Amino acid sequence: MDGRISLDRLDADPLPAGYKVVHDAVQAMMPRVDYPKLLLEVHARTGMYDAIEHVSGQVARPEDLDLTLTALLVHKSTNIGMEPVIKSGERALTRGRLTSADHGYFHLPGLRAASGLLVGAQSGIGITGDWGGGHVASADGMRFTVPVRSIHTRPNPKYFSTGRGMTWLNVVSDRFMGLGGIVMPGTLRDSLGILDAVFNLGGPVRPEMIITDTGSVSDLVFGLFAICGYQFSPRIADISDARLWRFDLSADYGPLEPLSRQRVQTARVRDHWEDMLRVAGSLTTGTVRAYDLLRMMNNGDRMTGLGDAFAAYGRIFKTLHLLQFIDSEVYRRMIGVQLNIGEGRHALGRAMFFGRLGEIRHAYRDGMENQLGALGMAINAVVFWNSLYMDAAVTELEAGGLTVSPEIRSRLSPLIHDHINFHGRYPIVRSHGTDALRPLRDPGAGED
Repeated sequence: MDGRISLDRLDADPLPAGYKVVHDAVQAMMPRVDYPKLLLEVHARTGMYDAIEHVSGQVARPEDLDLTLTALLVHKSTNIGMEPVIKSGERALTRGRLTSADHGYFHLPGLRAASGLLVGAQSGIGITGDWGGGHVASADGMRFTVPVRSIHTRPNPKYFSTGRGMTWLNVVSDRFMGLGGIVMPGTLRDSLGILDAVFNLGGPVRPEMIITDTGSVSDLVFGLFAICGYQFSPRIADISDARLWRFDLSADYGPLEPLSRQRVQTARVRDHWEDMLRVAGSLTTGTVRAYDLLRMMNNGDRMTGLGDAFAAYGRIFKTLHLLQFIDSEVYRRMIGVQLNIGEGRHALGRAMFFGRLGEIRHAYRDGMENQLGALGMAINAVVFWNSLYMDAAVTELEAGGLTVSPEIRSRLSPLIHDHINFHGRYPIVRSHGTDALRPLRDPGAGED
């Protein structure tokens, strides 16, 4: 290898036999639905709004609160403003009722609780088991231009042209559900916020493996993830300059010998081990932000003694990751698939968040977090609804004699949205209960 690692570019994984027939049939069978009706049906089946407590702690809930919260969720997740969902003749949808509920119920802890409830509810749908076990997640940033003056924005011509913006760094499971996210100014390196995002997750299952794109491959980040109990698995775009680390310089590693001439400084880890455990405890309990800790330990060109110890510890796990990345095509493909799930979820988010040019128009962090928390909850509601009806469609196809293998089921994605009307019609009415699903469309009948 001449002291450099070389990996062939992975070709596209071939689709399993019969996939296109099943994929096209499932898409054609999905019922057409207006977005507000979808949200109300999801609430009827899961009670997602019940997880949102009033900010004052009051227990009594107004009549038809589900209609009010649906209108607010439509307004915030589509970014269209409140005017299109106000219905002055309906008590639950008057401007006063909506404004009051906005202040009382749309807060980040409540939105996270509702999203976590949806994550748990989705795990009971049969097809989700073919997508994954919920133990793998990816973290990636979604960029938003912010046209108002704010200390929480930064300039970046690549993403914001001549303006300023912010990043919503969110974590997505292998079952396509959002597990949480944080707001970061501008486009700072995602590695400075990934741990904070991971420690602010909702849902019943904590992921064990965190996948990111290339920008977060630092020894220090590997060390922090490892000591907190996570396997950090970033995609590496250019592996040719990668280096491996060893414990024993006298050992013979065969063809890997030229790549592993550096020794892990175990003495540094040993000397700082108790402090490293205290840091892990502080991160886990939320006493300190990983963002601030990383900046403190890696200030300028020099790293602190504690930071150096974490970097030495991280080189152990970085080497293990690189060895698995080199050896296993399955591992590399799994990383790519999970990152594609995150990108697909962002594409769905963009389709939903179409109003006001897709810009965030809050100057303060709380406003940004509340609106993006609502967007994350709404995407989870769509993924839950799609999962439910895709599972029903697959069941009906199998009952009709079509073979749907686990490989085919694992390739179906609940991030589709052509059958959902996000634009121009917002009927806030209950049109479907919990007794039975809506009728599936006939895939052979063409367009309605």
